[in-house]
Amino acid sequence: MAANLLGFTNVDNQGIEGVEKSFNAQLTGKPGRRLVRKDKHGNVIENITEVPPVPAHNLQLSIDERLQTVTEDALDNAVRWNKAESGAAVLIKIDTGEILAMASYPDFNPNNRDSATLDDFRNRAISDTFEPGSTVKPLVIMTALQQGIVQPDSVVDTHPFVLDGHRIRDVGYYPELSLTGILQKSSDTGVSHLSLAMPVQHLIDTYKAFGFGEPTGLGLTGESAGLMPHRRYWGQLDRATFAFGYGLMVTPLQLAHVYATIGGFGIARPLSITRIDPPVMGTRVMPESIVHSVEHMMESVALPGGGGTKAAVRDYRVAVKTGTAKKIGPDGKYIDKYVAYTAGVAPASRPQFALVVVMNDPSNGSYYGGAVSAPVFSQIMGDVLRLENVMPDGMPQGAENLIVMHDSHPQGPAL
Repeated sequence: MAANLLGFTNVDNQGIEGVEKSFNAQLTGKPGRRLVRKDKHGNVIENITEVPPVPAHNLQLSIDERLQTVTEDALDNAVRWNKAESGAAVLIKIDTGEILAMASYPDFNPNNRDSATLDDFRNRAISDTFEPGSTVKPLVIMTALQQGIVQPDSVVDTHPFVLDGHRIRDVGYYPELSLTGILQKSSDTGVSHLSLAMPVQHLIDTYKAFGFGEPTGLGLTGESAGLMPHRRYWGQLDRATFAFGYGLMVTPLQLAHVYATIGGFGIARPLSITRIDPPVMGTRVMPESIVHSVEHMMESVALPGGGGTKAAVRDYRVAVKTGTAKKIGPDGKYIDKYVAYTAGVAPASRPQFALVVVMNDPSNGSYYGGAVSAPVFSQIMGDVLRLENVMPDGMPQGAENLIVMHDSHPQGPAL
């Protein structure tokens, strides 16, 4: 269990992978030493200095064995079924920042490593980076609300349009959508209009405030910082695609941290792989009212008409966002391979857990996040909520207003 996370030691009990390596000093301690003077026969005649040994310490991880097991099992089965190259999943306890489960596939048997490759040892949840696709759209809407560009009941023009010779369009055709509709239908045109209506630095600042572009501080060796763009000039196409998750690179762990902050209604808490008591207060990065409003909009994604209905969990409200991003080939150009995401929090009425599921290059027909990673999210989150005896919260209030089944003309100020 958790082989990629825990790692292993060498014959001298020195950690060389995973937690064993990252916390080697605490787990092994330090031997003492003594400087003495001896006579010609080798007998100690004087103690000059003495440094006592530092004992090893027990390390109480935050990983919950039950939740780790259900996360690993669901991820392993999904990667095999979808014939994906790899997969990762991260589960966070929102009010503490503790990592409750972290799974990576392919993995290895720590008791028999002879057949494992270096690639099998990698903890993909912290080391692999991808463009996050539509999972960033809630952050775009939060930024637009914070800057006063739109109001919660605003309507946005979502007609297809052309930028720098490239056509920006959605999978479905919707002339206009509410902010809820933009999330439910995952409208690239909608978030593009929002991004183009404000200085790009505002969106960059939000992405960074939520944790993109720097390591999470978890303390695990091999964690990537991801990549935030540093451009002197942003063309309109760059600004548009930045709003639906292209032009930056993130790890599954960073994305899970972002969604834990959403579940905390704008409070970003440090992440920890060890048990935390008492919880850390955290830092507010977005007004609570804005995050709460957008989190409620995100519930529409798993409701009828949304792109993430397969992420729904029976008897519970979930606030999710799916995403699908093209991969970049060795020559730096996009290729016909994809990364499928589902990220979200539950129960949506009082979020306790944030979960991200990433499937890298699924090749069994479907490759969209709503088809590939959403069912895995549903299975894991459902098991977690039931194992933790979380009270069901049923359908959201005003659920009928969150369902956008077809072209609609909602009331509100237009952008």
